[in-house]
Amino acid sequence: MGATDFNMDNQGLPFPPNRHFKKDPRVLVAAKGMFFTTYDGKQVIDGVSSLWCVAAGHGREQIANAIKTQLDTLDYATAFQASNDKAFLAAKAIADLAPGDLNKVFFCNSGSEAADTSLKMALAYHRARGEGHRSVLIGRERGYHGVGFGGISVGGIPGNRKAFSSALLPRVDHMAFIHDPVNHAFVHNVEPVWEVDALADLENRILPLHDPSNVAAIIVEPIAGSAGWYIPPRGYLKRLREICDKHGILLIFDEVITGFGRLGTPFAADYFDVVPDMLNFAKCVTNGVFPMGGVICREHMYEAMMSGPEHVVEFLHGYTYSGHPVACAAALATLDIYKQENLFARAGEMGTVLGDAMHAEMRDLPNVIGVRSLGLAAAVELKGITGSPGKRAYDIFLECYHNGVMVRPAGENLVLAPPFIVETSHIDQMVSTLGAAIRKHS
Repeated sequence: MGATDFNMDNQGLPFPPNRHFKKDPRVLVAAKGMFFTTYDGKQVIDGVSSLWCVAAGHGREQIANAIKTQLDTLDYATAFQASNDKAFLAAKAIADLAPGDLNKVFFCNSGSEAADTSLKMALAYHRARGEGHRSVLIGRERGYHGVGFGGISVGGIPGNRKAFSSALLPRVDHMAFIHDPVNHAFVHNVEPVWEVDALADLENRILPLHDPSNVAAIIVEPIAGSAGWYIPPRGYLKRLREICDKHGILLIFDEVITGFGRLGTPFAADYFDVVPDMLNFAKCVTNGVFPMGGVICREHMYEAMMSGPEHVVEFLHGYTYSGHPVACAAALATLDIYKQENLFARAGEMGTVLGDAMHAEMRDLPNVIGVRSLGLAAAVELKGITGSPGKRAYDIFLECYHNGVMVRPAGENLVLAPPFIVETSHIDQMVSTLGAAIRKHS
């Protein structure tokens, strides 16, 4: 199949430069294990788990068979005023993995929807408790919480906020970012120890400015994934939990990227030993093969909202495809694979291999100003080109793709986050290809 065998005039692509894509199409037609097959028959290693999603590798028959069986049994059923058996089973399986007393699952279809769901749930919870004045939401600079208006509002990606600034939520503030490029440019499988308090601005400026009694929730990615895999200072998340508890503020972990094994534990909450009030998930829950997202909340939150006459809707929120039976069947099969093959532990083990290789290869390359690794993900940060932000990383991404490796450009960063089935030979190929591309575009 050649590029002229299909018409590219009708689809608008999400996020990549559409005009350049048509000049240099990257069209994938098949996948198995660690590799894609392109429209022109080339093999490309999936170095990014297909946008952090495909943890168990491509083409898993167990998941495909579960989907086929479910389609033959119950293809779809309304989620309003009814439900389906697989939704209850999937909710229990997910709750059983969740830390602490996070045990109530609200399904949606994506990480973006999960972000908006958790924000709405925070407002609903406080209103049910008689504290409807708590409406301030706090995110973090360079945080990413999807593309819904709620997620963009609490998110801190400048480009997203610039494009839609006229319609963002009004009562929102942002904490300072979590990267120290001077003292902690290179981080390898540890949490950096900061000499300054990374949360001082939250306590000394942001909360007094709004008054803590008006703040509903603080939402953070435990690791800033979409920005380029930035790792929080040691003790940061525990201290954030303490601050939220002190002031009655809900803490939301957006684990769309870190959830289901990326750090070698079920969730980043487990890795950092911090239980949030809500945990957003998506992506790896179905190995990427069927859209699913959700929010897990604590028991007391759910119970607080269960008030009023029994026939009245308690939480005014939901989606047509919440708890879709086929998505739930895919999730159940995916979680079985993770357990049967011990893939979370494997991700932790192979993360050390990836981190070792990235730091050994990248530290002394031209224009490299930082390397960060933790769990099965690593990023190399480059010095940008004056007047052309992101161009160097984008050019290197293209170079890697044409040499058989898919990496992820994120601003001035290039990220590797392979499926958990990755072998050392795959890591060697990915890292050496990326290193060669950085040298070529120096």
